[in-house]
Amino acid sequence: MITAIVMIDAATDAIPEVAEAVAGLDGVSEVYSTAGEVDLIAIVRVREFDQVAEVIAGRINKVPGVLETETHIAFRAYSRHDLEAAFAIGFESAD
Repeated sequence: MITAIVMIDAATDAIPEVAEAVAGLDGVSEVYSTAGEVDLIAIVRVREFDQVAEVIAGRINKVPGVLETETHIAFRAYSRHDLEAAFAIGFESAD
């Protein structure tokens, strides 16, 4: 699975609409509204590198209100949640 983190600058008066539109696109797993230099951050998860361009250039950049994007490709994921889940495989909950 390939993960891309896409920073999105959106038209100020259309941020919620842009977020909803981007969140509804195939290949986009999450969209966050953020404070700072960018308005939105989208997480794109696809199986092949060719699909990254299809989702970002072919879909996200065509959403009305998207002014600019910057994309970062993830190499590895480091997550306390993911590590705990991996080490818990095979153990039943004591609930």
